[in-house]
This record gives sequence, structure tokens and C-alpha cells, in this order.
Amino acid sequence: MASLVVAVNPRVKFSDDQISAILDEVFRTYAHFILPDDKGLSLAGLLRTYDDGAGDVDRDFLALSLPALDSSSPSEIALGDDPDDASSPQTATAASLLDDHLRPLGIAGTPPSSSSRAAAAAAPAWATSPNHGIAFDSSWALLDDLEILVKRLRSKQLRKTPSTDATDSFSEAGWSREISASADPSIPPPQWDETSRDYLTFVKELAVLRTRADASRSREEAFDNHMVIGRALAEHRLARDALASFRRGCELQPTDVRPHFRAGNCLYALGRHAEAKEEFLLALEAAEAGNSLSADVLPQIHVNLGIAMEAEGMVLGACEHYREAAILCPSHARALKLLGSALFGVGEYRAAEKALEEAIFLKPDYADAHCDLGSALHAVGDDDRAVQEFQKAIDLKPGHVDALYNLGGLNMDAGRFVRAAEMYTRVLSIRPNHWRAQLNKAVALLGQGESEEAKKALKEAFKMTQRVEVYDAISHLKTLQKKKPKATKGKNDDAAQGEEAFVIVEPSKFKRVGTQTTLRQDLASALDIRAFERTTKLGHCDAELLRKEMNETDVPVSYSGTGIPEKSIRKAALEVILRRLLSFLKPDTFQGAVKAMNERILSVLDASGSGRVDLGMFFAIIAPICSGPVDRRKRVAFDALLWRPASEGGRGQIRRSDALSYIKLLRAVYVPIHGASDMLEMHGESDPTMVSYTEFLEMFNDPDWGFGILTTLVKLEDSDHVRHGSHTCSICRYPIIGSRFKETKHSFSLCNRCYSEGKVPSAFKLDEYRFKEYGNESEALIDKCMCFNLHSKNLEADA
Repeated sequence: MASLVVAVNPRVKFSDDQISAILDEVFRTYAHFILPDDKGLSLAGLLRTYDDGAGDVDRDFLALSLPALDSSSPSEIALGDDPDDASSPQTATAASLLDDHLRPLGIAGTPPSSSSRAAAAAAPAWATSPNHGIAFDSSWALLDDLEILVKRLRSKQLRKTPSTDATDSFSEAGWSREISASADPSIPPPQWDETSRDYLTFVKELAVLRTRADASRSREEAFDNHMVIGRALAEHRLARDALASFRRGCELQPTDVRPHFRAGNCLYALGRHAEAKEEFLLALEAAEAGNSLSADVLPQIHVNLGIAMEAEGMVLGACEHYREAAILCPSHARALKLLGSALFGVGEYRAAEKALEEAIFLKPDYADAHCDLGSALHAVGDDDRAVQEFQKAIDLKPGHVDALYNLGGLNMDAGRFVRAAEMYTRVLSIRPNHWRAQLNKAVALLGQGESEEAKKALKEAFKMTQRVEVYDAISHLKTLQKKKPKATKGKNDDAAQGEEAFVIVEPSKFKRVGTQTTLRQDLASALDIRAFERTTKLGHCDAELLRKEMNETDVPVSYSGTGIPEKSIRKAALEVILRRLLSFLKPDTFQGAVKAMNERILSVLDASGSGRVDLGMFFAIIAPICSGPVDRRKRVAFDALLWRPASEGGRGQIRRSDALSYIKLLRAVYVPIHGASDMLEMHGESDPTMVSYTEFLEMFNDPDWGFGILTTLVKLEDSDHVRHGSHTCSICRYPIIGSRFKETKHSFSLCNRCYSEGKVPSAFKLDEYRFKEYGNESEALIDKCMCFNLHSKNLEADA
């Protein structure tokens, strides 16, 4: 017992008399636990001393440096992991930087002498661990005084404000975002009232401690003092105050990894993600330039840097850092899980599947990894395995909101509406304000034919979010119920869904009245491009900004496998450029834009999977769908091709082969169904001659082998907000927005979407359908007047 008391209190210098006094007190208090024949205290007696608060089992276990009970269990690096434990970067710290538990001194370790008062104060777990990194006695004194101040503040604020659970267990993007630094996410962080008088008093007392730290005898001691203060404050979730200490540490030792790393953690906790990223980059720079001990914390820095970048929407950049962490520490299950989640977020589902399977191999009970693997499998069409993974996540964590929500989505995609509604109901029982679950529950109920229940669910969703889309859906549902068509025998009856029966006819049966009416096939392609334009938000990015980027961005020339010079950059670097171009987007929206571009454009430009893209070609491909006059978009596309190294010195001309390659890639990205690759090769793809801008326009505007569809796309852009009064589509019953396509014989009208899909009411079965397009109701009124005048003249002639 004497050895145990000494071992678990390494900071205390006990005399023999002090040891004897402690042991006498222990053995007198727990006399009924003495073993027969006076052999000493039993195990039950030792446990009772801990139960009575004489010590802390976890802290004493760490102090004895005993081996872990389960050494095969892989660890995770949370946002607040400790870089000071450099001897084992993959070992999780017993208490993370933001853990909120005060640890008492070791068993029966209350030192009796006043000279050891400072050592006797309750110390946090990180301070009592063998690798605490505290080098000066003055730091211990400051730590003890600070713990007293925090205890006092806690006791006053806990009496005034009840604790609330501020944890968040679901993610918007379909995969878990385990950003929390708490070792147990079910434990809410303390809520400090920073406006109270108690807190202001605490800040003044804290300033006194900082003054003492600054008055240290050496720069090294002052640094140690401030780092100890910062770590203690961060552990108690006082991130703003901790940040001030770490910033002071950065001033005292700018090349040290620790203050930058910890300052980054604090900034992230405060929601200042951009600043957190900068601090982590400084920590990374310091670690890469430092000694071997600094290099040991590189995986932690890469993980936290990736998390900070993801919070800004920079998922491609985050992927690179997660991947680097996994390379440096192959047993890092959390890095692999985050890598898989980020890859899923940019649409690289197969790579995500592989990374998540590796994470689960290292940590089979990783519920979030199972959930994200289910999402990846569903994305690639392997629904049977996806269901199994979602179910594993739910078995491991019955309240896993993401797994329940995603399983509901899978069931709805498969048409299992009853099962989907059950999943969304379970989500709402855990997270009552989950408006997306409420909205999807309404859709699932509608799929079951429960229109009234669906309407109630939609109203609840609207109360939660106040989104105009939900309001429109409620209005549309009411309209469908009012206009339910009578079921007719032999017809495709979708009346249960409030949608009029229709048939899909061949494109050849759709005839145009006048050349101004858009071809059905062209409209389908243009609508697809327009949807992509909306997702990426490039329609809000002026084409001139691309020219500005080309003038200001210095990209070194590199050579591809064929030896052709290119200004190519990594995808992560391209993401930085896109962030500048789309700076007006929120992080989640920007992330969705990058995902869409990665799936549709970068996958074509980087067909070899090298991770690099030709920047000039990328600018040329996105220029036609940026905002601005059409002629300017085409000119910027030409200038982007001219900016490429292969065209330098061409005196305002580009090679015909480059122009043809560009048109080929443009169609592969935006009009892949037409497949013009073989025909382009016949048009002289290897022709070395040069073409001017005028000749380039002829190639670009070619309706068959160029990008003549841009004219239709611009028409869609201009008609986005055009409504046609009370006219609704005869198929979907939605108010017509954009062009209205009127069938001249039976006078029914179709919206853009239904016309492009070839849908007509089943009541009108004809050998051919003749449609006239109206861009607005003024055109329809003029056409009606002209028809009336013509009809009047015919009557006069007959008379």
C-alpha cells in the first residue's frame, strides 16, 4: 500500500512519517476489509477506497504506466488529441484536450504538510500522465491555482444555469461528421455564461495568473506556464481564454508545434474554421521542419487540418490530408474513416468504399464507418450490402440518426415506402426537429397513398424550416387533390398519386410549328446542363473572373505522359481556385458544387486517375456555362485555350487539333449521350494547322458536332422566372415556368420537363403531335390575335 501511494503521486515527496500516517488512517477506516492473518487490505477494500473518493482509478492506472488491457484495439485521434505524447502518436490520450472531468489526487494521497499544498490540489488527467510535458515547478503552481478558480466558477454557474445537451448527432450531407473532441459524444460540454459577473471576475483573476507567467525567469519557463494555463482552460471548454494563452505561447516560441496545434483546436471549437486551418498549417510547417518527436505528431495535425478544411467545404483538400495521415500511421482507423467519408462527399464512391472497409477492418465496432460504408454501397448500387452496413451501425448504436435516415432513403429509393416511413419516424423520435426526415416521411406517406397524412407531415416540415420549396409542395398536393382525374378503364391510372395518366411517345412523333420551337432532344440535353449549372452555381460566376484567374495565377508548366506541355495542377489546388470564384457560397453548398464538378468534369479531364487536371482546358469547359453575354463566354473559352502552353506563340491562334479536342471534351462532359468521338476524329483531330477566333466560333456553333446547344441553354436561363398565368402542365399539374409547349390540335400544354421527356395525356393518342413554343404569355396572346384576324379574313372571303 505504501508503494502504491508513492507511485500514484509522483509529484509529492512523502516522508516516512507521512506515509505511516496515511497508512494508519486507511487501515483504521477500512479495518473490516483486512484479510485473515493480517495479510493486508483486500481487493474489495481497495475498491471501496476508490468508491469513497480517495483516488481516481483511471488517473492512478496511467500513473503506474501499466499495459492496456486490450492492446489490439485501435485508437482514434479526436480533434483535441495531445501532440505532447510524442512517443506514441497512434495512442489515444486518456482524456482529450476538451475533456471535462476533474481528477482527484491518487489513492489516500492528501499530503499532510502545508509545504506540499500546491501538489495536493486536484489535477487534470493530462497533467498527471507520464508524458504531461510540464517542465517547471512554477507551472504546477499556476495549474493548481487555476483549477481552484475554475472549480469556483463552475460551482457558481452550475447553481444558476441547468446543463443542456448541445450535441448534434446527424449530418446534412449523408455521412457522419464526428468533429466533437469529447471522448464520449453523449456527454455535453459545459455551457459557460460569459456575460455573468462570476465569469468576468474569473477573467480578472486569470489575467493575474498570466501576469505571473510573463514574469517568469526565462522565456522557456514563461512558455511552459502559458501552455499549462491554455491546456487546463481548453480541457474545461473555455476555448476563448485558452486561445489567448496559446497565442502567447506562439509568440514566445514561434517554431514550436504545440501552441499552433492547440490554438487551431480552440479556433475550431469557436467556429473560426479559416483561422483554425491557418494555425494547423503553421503547426504542420513546424512539425515538418522539427525533430523526430515533432514528426511523430504529423498524423494528428493532418487529421485536424483535414477536419478544419472540410468545415470550410474544401473536401478535396481534406482528402489529401486524411490520406497523408493514413500513410504516416496505417493503423489510424479514424483517418481512414474520415478519408472514406470525404471521398464519398466528392462522389468517388469506389475509393470511399475501400477506405471505409479498411477503417472497419481496424475497428470492427466503428458505427460511423459502417454507416458511411452503407451510403457508399448504396451509391454504387449494392443495396443488399448497404442495408447490412446500416443495420450494423444501428446495432452498434441504436440511436444512430444518420444510419436510420440513410436506411429510410434507401428503402424509399427501392419503393418500400412503409419501411421508409418507419425509419423516418424513428429519426424524428430521436431528433424531433429533423426537418428533412419530416419532409421525406411525407414523401413516403404519399407513396403509400396516404395523402392526408402526407399533408400533415408536410405542414410539420414547413413549420420546422419555413422553406419555400416545402410550401410549394403543400400547394401542389392541394391542387392535385382538387383536380383528381376520373380513372378510365384501360388507361395508365396514376390518379392515386394525383397525377394524370400519360403515355410516352417516340421523338419522331413530336413535330415543331416554326423553327423557333426547340427540338425535344435538344431541350432534354439543355435541361440537364441547366441542372448542372444550378448545382455548381457557375451561372452566378462571371466569365470575366476566369480571365482574371488566368492573368493572376502562376502555374508551372508540366509534361503529361505523351510529352505535351500543360499547365496542370492537383485537384486540391483547383479547389482553392474554385473557392475564390465561388466565394459567395456557404461551405455545404460549395461542397456540393465541387462534388458535381468532380463527377462530371474532373473525371473526364483526369481519366487516368493521376489527380491532376489541365487548368486551361478546365477553364475553357466551364466558361460556356458561366454568367455573362454569350459572346463573352465563347471568347473566354478561346482565351483559355490560347493560355495553354501548347498555344503560346500562336499569335492569337490555336491549333485545330486543340480546338477539336476541346469540342470533343465539351460534348463528353455536357452531351455524353450523343457520342461524337468517332466523328470528331474524322474531322481532322490530328490536323496541325492553326485556327483564328472566327474559325473557332464556326466549329463551336456547329449544331451537330459543336456546342450549338448553348443557344437553347441561354433561352432556359432567360426564362427561369417566366410564368404563364394560370396555365399548368397537363401532365405534372405544376404551374408552367419557362417555355410553354402548346399542342395545336387539342390545345393541351406541357412544361419544359414533360415536353423533353415526350409525355402526352393518354386521352390524346395521335400519329403525330404538333407543338408550338411560347416564351411568355405575350407571345401566346399575339399568336391568338393573329389567328383570330386570319379567321375573320377567311370568313369575309367566304361571304
